[in-house]
Amino acid sequence: MSFHPKMAYDATFHKSTRTLAEAGPAFTFTAENRARLDEIVTRYPPEQSRSAVLPALYLVQYQQGYITGNAMRHVAEILRITPADVEDVVTYYTMFYTKPVGKFVLSVCRTLSCAVNGAERVTEEICNALHIKPGETDASGTFTLIEAECLGACDRAPVVMVNDAWQELQRPEDVPKLLEDLRTRGEAARTGCHHVIEKK
Repeated sequence: MSFHPKMAYDATFHKSTRTLAEAGPAFTFTAENRARLDEIVTRYPPEQSRSAVLPALYLVQYQQGYITGNAMRHVAEILRITPADVEDVVTYYTMFYTKPVGKFVLSVCRTLSCAVNGAERVTEEICNALHIKPGETDASGTFTLIEAECLGACDRAPVVMVNDAWQELQRPEDVPKLLEDLRTRGEAARTGCHHVIEKK
């Protein structure tokens, strides 16, 4: 079946042929991360190896902190897809970073539930405290601030995600303590639910 009577539709239709610009240092997975990815790929039929692109990109970001063009090429080679296919995924999802970020990425939800509960004022407090704007990293390299779409915790709005952990019911007056706790206590200061990279 074709989308257009004069346009042939086959396995190569819609296949991206864009090229990815050279970016970042050479990248290869560590032996441990490559073994994890190889195991994940086995969960899919050989012709559907592209289905592993999301966990592959999480592993890249876990290893390197952000995702470069060379890392995208490496993932594409392993999964037998084009680098542009990988880039499409990286640029679609906001949880993937294409440039270096701070030790703690502060994602402030800006959609309806959080917005009506003061998320904008939380963002302003973070900006004022760190002297940065959304999308920037502070001078110490400790914090990066981004504005995110729904973080899936509308009943606990406003929500700030610190890396992969939700900080629920964050008020503007809570910001100084949150930042200081992260500076002094590090990962131990994070509360709430966490995303977990699946292990078998």
